[in-house]
Amino acid sequence: MYNIGIDLGGTNIKVGLVDENYNIVAKATAPTNLPRPAEEIVKSMVDTMWKALNEAKVTIGEVNSIGIGTPGVANRNSGTVLYSCNLGFKNTDLRALFGKFLNKPLYVENDANAAAFGEVLAGAGKGYKNVVVVTLGTGVGGGIIIDGKIYTGFNFCGAELGHTVIEYNGRQCACGRKGCFEAYSSATALINMTKEAMEAHKDSKMWEIAGGSIDNIDGKTAFDGMRADDAAARDVVNMYIEYLGCGLTNIVNTFQPEVLLIGGGICKEGENLTRPLEEIITRDQYCIDPDRSTKLDICKLGNDAGIIGAACLYTIAE
Repeated sequence: MYNIGIDLGGTNIKVGLVDENYNIVAKATAPTNLPRPAEEIVKSMVDTMWKALNEAKVTIGEVNSIGIGTPGVANRNSGTVLYSCNLGFKNTDLRALFGKFLNKPLYVENDANAAAFGEVLAGAGKGYKNVVVVTLGTGVGGGIIIDGKIYTGFNFCGAELGHTVIEYNGRQCACGRKGCFEAYSSATALINMTKEAMEAHKDSKMWEIAGGSIDNIDGKTAFDGMRADDAAARDVVNMYIEYLGCGLTNIVNTFQPEVLLIGGGICKEGENLTRPLEEIITRDQYCIDPDRSTKLDICKLGNDAGIIGAACLYTIAE
């Protein structure tokens, strides 16, 4: 039997057909085309699902369940998105909407939680029961796995790790608070820090790296500048890593997971990122037994994590 995992994003809908060994045997994508009604988005998800099934030459009768990873707050068991500002959903019953097209069990989960679950099943978290995943993208996403199950809190709003404060009354965050982890450790935050440093240092090599335009800056610019022995770039990277290390240490001290995984494009820096982070966490964590301390690692599945995790939501449904 197979299960279908859908990664519903603000830009694209990604559908994967997943076998019993967590392998994606077929994938299909479609634009989300926001804003538009939930009914139209569901129709696009169903159409994209059929494309994946046809590519794999698998019938709907061979499908056990459908799982969806979505931005926002989701009730896994009712199949309802309680709120998603990105999608314009509020108490949107995806299970009922899907039911107009086909009769299959359907489960819905926050996309970061689904990705964390996928990493535990088939990625860098495989073999562990207590894992925290932090994704460093436009924002800072979080997924918490406790005893092999996704932790969401009693109201499904848990694991918003990016909105814990690491500097009181600090940088403005999109959530409305100031000083959030996200405002200092997302890829967006790194880009903002890079822009500020370049404006303050017109002789920085980062200007050349960015082709002379501040509009060309990305999460790699400061690291490239550091490799070019640029002092301003090195200061940006060090500041970013210190803030990221602070937030990750808070997570370790709160949950003491077996492994803490980080994901996102910034993680392509590999040991340039993880080595200093490990030093910060080792220095600052509350741990009485170094032999039983949290391991830091990088996510392995990339965009496939959300598809695999969503496809397997049926295994933890109540």
